[in-house]
Amino acid sequence: MNSKKRLLILGLLILVVSSLLTVLTMQAVEDRNRPATKIRVACVGDSITQGSEYPNDLWMLLGSNYTLGNFGVNGTTVSIDSAKPYIKETAFKSAQKFQPNIVIIMLGSNDAHPDDEQYNGSFVANYIKLVNGFQGLASKPAIWIVKPPPIFNNGTGISTKFFDMSIIPNIEEAANKLHLPVIDVYATLADHPEYFGDGVHPTLKGSEAIAGVIFDALVSSKSQNTAD
Repeated sequence: MNSKKRLLILGLLILVVSSLLTVLTMQAVEDRNRPATKIRVACVGDSITQGSEYPNDLWMLLGSNYTLGNFGVNGTTVSIDSAKPYIKETAFKSAQKFQPNIVIIMLGSNDAHPDDEQYNGSFVANYIKLVNGFQGLASKPAIWIVKPPPIFNNGTGISTKFFDMSIIPNIEEAANKLHLPVIDVYATLADHPEYFGDGVHPTLKGSEAIAGVIFDALVSSKSQNTAD
């Protein structure tokens, strides 16, 4: 083999090795910047969760480092003795199997229906039992209690008065007993009936608003923890 061929082969080898090193370096940087696992967020709730865009809007705000599961079920309640308690739904078990790092619970609106008012006495205990079902997970999730948006009319059969006077205070009591943070969607959206087409379920604008309130609370908490 003459010297020109040897130099040509040597040059090609150097080029290949150089290209390979460049690719490996770029991959190492990308892997270093990418989280080992995405943060799993479980959105637990009723039709305000299942039937709205709020979970997707929240996912967009949180970004690619997160993965979000919508575990809402239409018509469900906190009260275990009602016709459709959330804790007895398949979605509850699915949310547990998801092994979330963060759980966002927004339930209670359907508990203000006249048919379910009779179970109000056990609401707080039932809420605590629901939360305990997530606190025992191996993922040890951070749990957030959300006060649902206001009921602006009772065209859906839900009692606005009972919701305001009983359900909201009960949610606060459960959160206090559990020492868990509360996200106050109820008060934040109190002056925005236009965000709810039927007075209960959010429009696209309402979904964005709910997602924004929850996102702000999560970011604020993360900032505080970082500062500490």
